[in-house]
Amino acid sequence: MSLIVAARFETFEAAENASRELFRKGFDEDDCTIFFVSPRGQHATYPLGGDQAADPGARRAHVGAFGGATVTGAIGAVIGGAIGLTTGLPIVAVLIGAGVGAYLGSLGGAFVKLKSQAKRREPGRPVAVRHAGVLLAVHVKPDTEAEVARTLRALGGEDVEKAEGRWRDGSWTDFDPVKPPVLSDKVRPDHAGAVS
Repeated sequence: MSLIVAARFETFEAAENASRELFRKGFDEDDCTIFFVSPRGQHATYPLGGDQAADPGARRAHVGAFGGATVTGAIGAVIGGAIGLTTGLPIVAVLIGAGVGAYLGSLGGAFVKLKSQAKRREPGRPVAVRHAGVLLAVHVKPDTEAEVARTLRALGGEDVEKAEGRWRDGSWTDFDPVKPPVLSDKVRPDHAGAVS
């Protein structure tokens, strides 16, 4: 396995400028590769398209929907019962109150579970997802890893990452666009991006 440092750039021109700087520092052209990473969901990992069988953010939504429906359905039934006692339609009011409460609760509970929580982006740990953009990947040795990571960040690279992979004929041959990047521990966290 080869040690690889990579960073995301907004344009090919920015990535090419960064690679030229690395060439000036003595890196070989076979040690750098530039390619575009498509937005998530567009990598056709599955035969019918898409990258994942299910949206990771929706994995616990059913729990929130069930919990919300249960709690607010009971509250709605109590409120419906109170209204029913004053209007003379106790059973209908209880059923309507329970139904409206369960419906609103299931929506609210699902949204609570779907709510994305901002996570700290820490070096050495994977970020939630790989963002689309132009990726400059550099085949490095342990003694040049820090220099390359700092150079890429200083030249505007975002999500500077460290990876192990197969490097052959100037390319990162086993790159997986669906796998979240692991931020490099060679750049300060505030330079890698403090919050996703």
